[in-house]
Amino acid sequence: MTRLLTMSPNRIVLSLVLVVVTASLVADARPATFLQDFRITWSDSHIKQLDGGRVIQLVLDQNSGCGFASKSQYLFGRVSMKIKLIPGDSAGTVTAFYMNSDTDQVRDELDFEFLGNRTGQPYSVQTNVYAHGKGDREQRVNLWFDPAADYHTYSILWNHHHVVFSVDEVPIRVYKNNEAKGIPFPKFQPMGIYSTLWEADDWATRGGLEKIDWSKAPFYAYYKDFDIEGCPVPGPSTCASNPSNWWEGTSYQQLDALAARRYRWVRMNHMVYDYCTDKSRYPVTPPECVAGI
Repeated sequence: MTRLLTMSPNRIVLSLVLVVVTASLVADARPATFLQDFRITWSDSHIKQLDGGRVIQLVLDQNSGCGFASKSQYLFGRVSMKIKLIPGDSAGTVTAFYMNSDTDQVRDELDFEFLGNRTGQPYSVQTNVYAHGKGDREQRVNLWFDPAADYHTYSILWNHHHVVFSVDEVPIRVYKNNEAKGIPFPKFQPMGIYSTLWEADDWATRGGLEKIDWSKAPFYAYYKDFDIEGCPVPGPSTCASNPSNWWEGTSYQQLDALAARRYRWVRMNHMVYDYCTDKSRYPVTPPECVAGI
């Protein structure tokens, strides 16, 4: 089954069996499968297509984790996907969804990392921002629902003004463009879209105190309904600087009143770690925290 949508230029919508319309790249809509727009980067035996290709299953066992990436890179826009995380005892596992410039010394990266838990404990999502090679900007939020019971939508909005990480349209992290104050902001390098499932029991759950229980393996995470809207690279050179791109519009340059209330609610009730307030790591508050995150 495909979704037929009316689209603006530079939009790619993927439902894993999908239609892709990108006026700057192709003249007509074309049907596509997952592998036409993504590539498996790690352990193809651990990635499976289900439900006629509408759902992708990632598998972690004692032999391997796995991962995939977009074939194209994008400079500004929004990317989202629906994910159903590992149920039950998932301690020591990390399910990641992120954007990365794939450059070594000066990489840009925008991360969602879902940190596994012991049964009955809340799932934490860690976000991080790398700009011009500088990262270590972790924040953690305990999700207010069971992310393994059903699919939820996770999205990254990236424009010239800020980066917004959202869960079911609720913003959980905002990283503002404070270049005028000398603070790096990712805006020069296109980024690909990646997802991985892997073992990280040296740090993922309670700082590494909780180890992975391999008797519960294999572990499964599920993905569907990828939505990518952005400027593909290579592509028209003027796309990324075009102020008429919807994601650069006035209503996307800052949180509206409802989104701002939701953002404050998350930070007051569900944030469990913020590098900005970690004096053991940063005796001097990082400048972007003072300037407004």
